[in-house]
Formats: sequence, C-alpha cells, structure tokens
Amino acid sequence: MRRRLVISYLLLMVLVLIALETPLAVTLASRETERVRADRLADATRFASLAGPALRGGGPDPLEAELRSYDELYAIGAAVVDRDRRTVVASPGWQPAAGTAAALDVALSGQQTSAPGSVWPWTAGPVVVAVPINDGGEVLGAVVIVTPAGPIRQAVASWWLLLTLAGLLAVLACVLTAFGLAGWVLRPVTELDAVTHEIAEGDRGARVQHRLGPPELRRLATSFNHMADVVSDVMDRQRAFVAHASHQLRNPLTALRLRVEELGPSLTDPEGRSEHRLALEETDRLALVLDALLTLARAEREENERVTVDAAAVAASRVAAWAPLARHRSVALRLATTDAPAYARTVPTAVDQALDALIDNAVKFSGVGGAVTVTVARRDHGVALEVRDTGPGMTESQLGQATERFWRAPDAQNVDGAGLGLTIAAVLVDASDGRLTMRRGEPRGLVAGLWFPAPPPDPVEAADEDPAADLRPAPAR
Repeated sequence: MRRRLVISYLLLMVLVLIALETPLAVTLASRETERVRADRLADATRFASLAGPALRGGGPDPLEAELRSYDELYAIGAAVVDRDRRTVVASPGWQPAAGTAAALDVALSGQQTSAPGSVWPWTAGPVVVAVPINDGGEVLGAVVIVTPAGPIRQAVASWWLLLTLAGLLAVLACVLTAFGLAGWVLRPVTELDAVTHEIAEGDRGARVQHRLGPPELRRLATSFNHMADVVSDVMDRQRAFVAHASHQLRNPLTALRLRVEELGPSLTDPEGRSEHRLALEETDRLALVLDALLTLARAEREENERVTVDAAAVAASRVAAWAPLARHRSVALRLATTDAPAYARTVPTAVDQALDALIDNAVKFSGVGGAVTVTVARRDHGVALEVRDTGPGMTESQLGQATERFWRAPDAQNVDGAGLGLTIAAVLVDASDGRLTMRRGEPRGLVAGLWFPAPPPDPVEAADEDPAADLRPAPAR
C-alpha cells in the first residue's frame, strides 16, 4: 500500500511539473529567439539606412567596410540585394540559407521579416532577418542577415536542463515527502496487521499503539484494542468456566460414587446389583468426560511456551505405558524409531497426550489379534510420528469429523470414551505449529500421523548428526 501511495503522489507531482514547466520551456525558447531577432533587426535597419547610396549608384565601399567589420566581430553574414535580387554587397562570411528567398520576397514587398518564430534545441536552420531599403516610399532592395542558431539552441538547452534538474529535485523531494507521509499514515495500519498476526498466532496480549497516525486511524487502533480486550476476556471466562466446572463437578461426582459404592453390600436383589453396577459405570463415564474437558481447557491455554523434547524417547515411553492394556486385549503393540534422538519443538506434553489419544483409539478399535505400530522418523525439517492400526478404519466423511468435540462414529457409540481425545490432540498439535493427519490404511485400518517442527539447529551438533537415520523395529513391549 505504501508503494501505491508513493506512486500516486509521484504521478500527481509529475503531472503538475509537466503542466508548469512545459509553458515555461516554450516561453524561454521564444524569449531567446526574440532577443536575437530584435538585435538582428536593429542591425539590418542600420545597414538599410547606409545602403541607399549604394543602390542609387554610389560606391559600396562604406557599406562593404561596415559589413566586413560586422562579420569579423560577430561571425554573422549579411548582404544587400537590389530589387532584382542581385547581390550588391555582401560580407565575407555571407552564405544564403534555407528561407532566404522567402524572406527576400517579404522584404522586397516592403515589410521586414524574420524566421523561424522560435528556435528549438533540435532544429538546425539559422535565423534569417530581412529588412527593406526604402527611398521616398520606393523599395530599392533589401538587407538580409543570416545568424547561426547554434548559440540560441545552446542557451535554450541550458535553460531546459536547469528546468529538468529543478523538476528532478522537486520529484526527489516529493518522493521523500511521500514516503514520510505514507509511513505516517500507514504506520498504524502496518502495526495493526502485525498485531493481528500475533494475536492469530496465540499472543492474546498483543496490542496496537493508539497514538500514531491520523486521528481516524488512532480511533481505529483504540477500537481494535478494545475489541481485542473484550475477546480475550470472553475467551478467558470461557476457559475458566470449563476448568472451574470440571474441578467443581469432580467433588460431588466423587461423593456420589462413594455413596453408590456404599449401597452395594445392601443390595441383594440381582436386578438391584445390576442397576448399582450401571450407576457406577455412568459415574466413571462422567468422570472421564470431566477429565477430558479439563485437559482440553489446559491445552487451549498453551499459547507461546515451547519446549524441546525427544519424540523418539517419548514414543518409547508411551508404547511401554500402553503395552499392558494392549496385551490384555490381545493386540500386538510395536514401536519403530530411529537410532538417534528425534528432537521436536512443541508446547508442553503435546507429543505425550497426542500419542496417548492415538494409541488409545488404535488399541481400542484394533480388536483381538490386531496390531498397532508406532513409527518415529525425522522428516521435512521436523519429526513425523505415525500410529497405524488394523481396525475397521473410517470413511472419508468420518475422517473429516473425527476431531470435532464429542463426536463419535455411529458404530462406536457403545465404546468407552468421551469423544475428546482427537480434539485434544488436534489442539495441542496446532498450538505446536504441527500437523495432524488421518487416512485409511491398506488393506484396512487407520493411519494417524503427527508432524512437529524441529528446534533451531545447533551448528556444533548439526555437523555430527547423521541425516539418513534408518528405522529399526523395536521389540514388542
């Protein structure tokens, strides 16, 4: 936008300069030509007053001496012709030029004349002046002076060069002023753009300075800061509500579960014991939902903090943690990782919780005899983790809804879970500037991928790092 404003100011300045300097340049050329023309007409008139005796049959010696001296002094040729266009006397440098015949026609008709009207730097012809020689109202002949136009052209070119330099200085001053003015006008807009990106990236404390630029943009900055404060306050209230509600509901839920457990021994009826068991399962389910909501609220509060973690080590620990449940459900849980550490830059616990959610789903839906493989590799200037299972997988439409809050696949409504695991993983991955992808496996199953950016390279460690790290299968845990 600054460039467009400067170009607009510059175009306007150029148009103004053209409108002002073009008439001035024409006036200067006409003035220089008119000055020379006036001098030559005065000289020709003086010669015409001396030429009368020569044309009436007197001797041309005095006139010839005058013309010779004039030519030697000014290097300008002049000649006196009679009414029959015969040259009576001429200076040594006299040379007829283009336009001399036309000037003689006018002079012999009794009028003085000169040509051209203005001398321009690109013209090549001389200035021709012709004055009639009169005697008692009778035209006896004419005096013709041919003046080289080179000095006039140089003078006009010099004036035009000064005008051009003045115009360039004016344009330069306009550009400098335009940049300063555009910077003053657009500084609040530029800062508003930068602050908007900072807020979009998670820095909700970023604000615009409201004392810069024109009054209209200062009011805009003030309104933007007020809007950002209101939105930030609403988000804080929402997250605080989720966190407080989760905490506050934990206590009565725990008390309810204890009371339901105390009722167990007094229930002897088989139907009552079944209802008692279902009540306990519902309290467990409610507790799971509250824990997931609390985790989601905490994940969304992670804004700018970043930590460097060894994704390979984290994956090994999570596979080890889920191995007992996998064995209990007769699912083979394997790990494939690199020999060297695979460092990633993430928000705290992002890799842990994302892997927990993906491994939990994979083990849960693989079924008896299924297999789950967790892969870690350095890829695309970051770390890629993959959880592949042999379960039923998802359709394309289900893959698009999998990260929505509380969403459950139609065929998984009776499976334990709150429907927030993938949502939490997506929030944490997005806060880490990473990617969460899911696709159908071949021939069946689901492949969930995580990618996290690598930390800034250390020059010392980068020299010793092997860029081609092979995957090696780890033993089942």
